[in-house]
Amino acid sequence: MTTAAGPVEVTAPRVNDKRVDAATGERMRFSSKILPPWCRKSPKVSEVLPLLYLHGLSSGDFVSALEQFLGSAAGLSSATVTRLTKQWQDDHAAFQQRGLAESDYVYVWADGVHPKVRLGQAHSCVLVLMSVRLDGTKELIALAEGLRESTESWADLLRDCRRRGMRDPELVVGDGAMGLWKALAEVFPAARHQRCWVHKARNVTNALPKSAQPGATKAMQEIYNAEDRAHAKKAIEAFARTYGAKWPKAVAKITDDAEELLAFYDFPAERWIHLRTTNPIESTFSTVKLRTKVTRGAGSPAAALAMVFKLVESAQARWRAVTEVHLVALVRAGATFENGVLVEREAAA
Repeated sequence: MTTAAGPVEVTAPRVNDKRVDAATGERMRFSSKILPPWCRKSPKVSEVLPLLYLHGLSSGDFVSALEQFLGSAAGLSSATVTRLTKQWQDDHAAFQQRGLAESDYVYVWADGVHPKVRLGQAHSCVLVLMSVRLDGTKELIALAEGLRESTESWADLLRDCRRRGMRDPELVVGDGAMGLWKALAEVFPAARHQRCWVHKARNVTNALPKSAQPGATKAMQEIYNAEDRAHAKKAIEAFARTYGAKWPKAVAKITDDAEELLAFYDFPAERWIHLRTTNPIESTFSTVKLRTKVTRGAGSPAAALAMVFKLVESAQARWRAVTEVHLVALVRAGATFENGVLVEREAAA
């Protein structure tokens, strides 16, 4: 029997054993409580194998990598590992069907990411929704395959979340993909929109020559690092004066979305650094992309998506709750924040 400590020799009683109980005179029947007939390895080893596969070890390499450690190649075939990964797909299906009515999502990050796995179509991506709950903990809401981050794909995912009980979040942070914002306005019309500054800065610099990019990057930092909305708007005007004459398209990317780029000023200042970008998703999936690089041939679109889900689920265990949790509750309760500071309501006369 293969165990985490090495192979253990176990002798199972034979079915045709004719030994007789001395007290009753009846033939004794044996049923092993240690080694079930179907079991070739301990449950702990069964858990480790798919985990190693997720972390980049090819299923064909298990024998050479683990035979010396476990003392035997029994139960280490690629077919065995593939059968074990079926559980990931079942876990992901159950995750996508769970009820959301008991969870109150106040802030939501939304993004479409492209891990190095084979999905259903050439232009497919993984649509991700992450959140901060009312109690300050971070949680993965949904993860599904989508096509080009289209309005239809986002709308299907958001409608499914609404059907399972999700209410309108206070703020949704996402990139410039128009499909997300159109779907969001249809399904969760009460949610405020915040454009991601990391994606926006990348799009602006791509519209500028290399010689102008360092200065433009610094000028954009002056906008989203401004102490309040008024100074941020002045920084936008300065950006337009500096670059508008030569590169109007680059400037329009900022001026056309100014309100949605500055929406974070209406929320607690303690959250600004988290609410103006989709970095919570980006940082999580940077690890996912590295680990799926080796195992990009996942076998099927369902297996690929399940692999990504299990990696994110593993990372979720290490997500830290936000500080100043009471501010999250205040935002959900409808408190007003001006330039990040709570506006005290005057007591009724």
